[in-house]
Amino acid sequence: MKNFIKALLPFLILALTLPACAPEVTVTPFVARTPTPTPLATPTPAIRSLNVCLGEEPTTLYPYGNLNSAARSVLSAIYDGPMDVVDYGYEAIILEKAPSLEDGDAQVTPITVNAGSEVVDSSGNLVLLDTGVKVRPSGCRSDDCAITYDGSSSLQMDQMVVTFTMLEGLMWSDGAPLTTSDSIYSFGIASNETTPGSKFLVDRTATYEAADEQTIQWWGKPGFIDPDYYTNFWMPLPEHAWSEFPPDQLLQVDVSSQLPLGWGPYIIDEWEAGQRLHLIKNLNYFRAGSGLPKFDELTFLIFPEAEAAVSALVDGTCDVLDPSTRLDGQVGLLQQLQLDNQADLFTAQTMVMEWLGMGIAPASYDDGFDAKKDRPDYFGDKRTRQAIAVCLDRQKVVDTVLFGLSQVPDSYLPSDHPLHNANIQTYEFNPVSGNQILEQVGWLDQDNDPSTPRQAFTVTNVPVNTPLVLNYFTTSATQRHQVAEIFAQSLAECGIGLNVIYSNAADHYAQGPAGPLFGRQFDLAEYAIGVNSLEPQCSWFTSAQIPSESNHWVGTNMSGYENSNFDAACQKTLQTVSTDPEYTFHQEAQAIFAADIPAIPLYLRLKVAATRPGFCGFTLDPSSSSALADIETFDYGAACEP
Repeated sequence: MKNFIKALLPFLILALTLPACAPEVTVTPFVARTPTPTPLATPTPAIRSLNVCLGEEPTTLYPYGNLNSAARSVLSAIYDGPMDVVDYGYEAIILEKAPSLEDGDAQVTPITVNAGSEVVDSSGNLVLLDTGVKVRPSGCRSDDCAITYDGSSSLQMDQMVVTFTMLEGLMWSDGAPLTTSDSIYSFGIASNETTPGSKFLVDRTATYEAADEQTIQWWGKPGFIDPDYYTNFWMPLPEHAWSEFPPDQLLQVDVSSQLPLGWGPYIIDEWEAGQRLHLIKNLNYFRAGSGLPKFDELTFLIFPEAEAAVSALVDGTCDVLDPSTRLDGQVGLLQQLQLDNQADLFTAQTMVMEWLGMGIAPASYDDGFDAKKDRPDYFGDKRTRQAIAVCLDRQKVVDTVLFGLSQVPDSYLPSDHPLHNANIQTYEFNPVSGNQILEQVGWLDQDNDPSTPRQAFTVTNVPVNTPLVLNYFTTSATQRHQVAEIFAQSLAECGIGLNVIYSNAADHYAQGPAGPLFGRQFDLAEYAIGVNSLEPQCSWFTSAQIPSESNHWVGTNMSGYENSNFDAACQKTLQTVSTDPEYTFHQEAQAIFAADIPAIPLYLRLKVAATRPGFCGFTLDPSSSSALADIETFDYGAACEP
């Protein structure tokens, strides 16, 4: 700011003029001393503060801990990257670029293997190469060209090699250099058996090593062709600060779980349990030269009640309401507040999809279908499944329960995903068509009363006169109550009755064989499933994913759906990359799924956030799990004016 200093009178000369007749007097002029001006103090710029409100307290700030949504939001301020997800793609943050096969910093090279070598077989399992193991030789990307190992020969298989180059000059918030050794250290922590999390990628990593202080190479085990290869970089952890603790202690010690060092825009300064987390600007942030972050301090406030969080936004306590505040039930209010210029509402679909599973093959069928003791085979004919799909008014659910802010999917991929197949069979709400299909299957309206359930007449493996009344298992959440009520009404238009069974989430998702969902003991069951990977998840519905006694009731194919053609198409995509011809089988797998409709995609869940009016830099990306990935650019005030 400019300083304004008043001008001072430079000096004063006093002279006496005497009458001519008076004696001459010599007068010494008096010169006034010029005062030394007192410098005005330069005003200290006001501290700029940002308040982000969370719906829950973080479980931990240890990156490899059991992180809840609030924890991931706070970590977005402490760390930046290593890569962000933007529009179904990856954006390098502390790396020079995302590696790619096209640019040559990712490669698939042949490697010689022998009996006893650890390899990934044609089904994607990690095995020791031995007689009878089925593998894909070099250049092979499907089971069509897989071979059975003879137990003695040398064999060439493919191995992926990916090179990551970090930016120069990165520093931890304490000023220590951040180098590739910190990522190697992180890989070691992730590999430790006491560290929580999946070991899938760790187990399929042959070597993870530093070429120099900026360059790291990842080598996959032979046969492991990873479509997500460009993400196989372990986020650096501060070896200089944490190496004195063994991996199991990092879960509890304050230096890693409460006040972790980072390289991002802010530094965790204080955690007042149950109330707030205070962070300050990181002066060693690698983008500090660009004036980032915009605020001097950042405070995360905790508001477990959504209504209280909205009130805090309106009264100015909160600048941002993070999606963890669970604002789904406040959308109508926030829309009105936006009209009144008291808030800005943000919504986006998530990568979590709500499903209605159909019990095609209950667990009781695993030893063979027995018409005398097993549940009637309601869903064995795919036409019945198709009829149920067109008799569900899913669009009404989206329009009313979700305020029209989501979409009705037609497969396991959202319509804006780059690999979505737009030419597959779809099922818009059409009770007339649904009734016609049910008649063709043999479900008849015997009493000509559309308000009563249809009855079986010529339905395969269903006793004559069995009413079409289905048990619908769901949780007692408010939103699911609303969904079930809409579906009960729309299915009734097709002569399908519902017996809705509500339970708490723990019972609904309980492990099999007792749990209705994973124990495969349902007619219809509503559930949600999502994943952080951007790769299509056709594997959710492969036969290998059916929960059963043989796999300890673990799997995502709760419907018990089996189709060898679908399995084959999906399997061809699981170990291919975008440059392989087999990558196009993603389209075929979606088409088979849509025709068979083993489970009905209902809607994509929403994430909802809000900011004060005149706030800028905040966005919600459907493909990203972090709402605060760009927190360093958040701002309000004059900089946000158009």
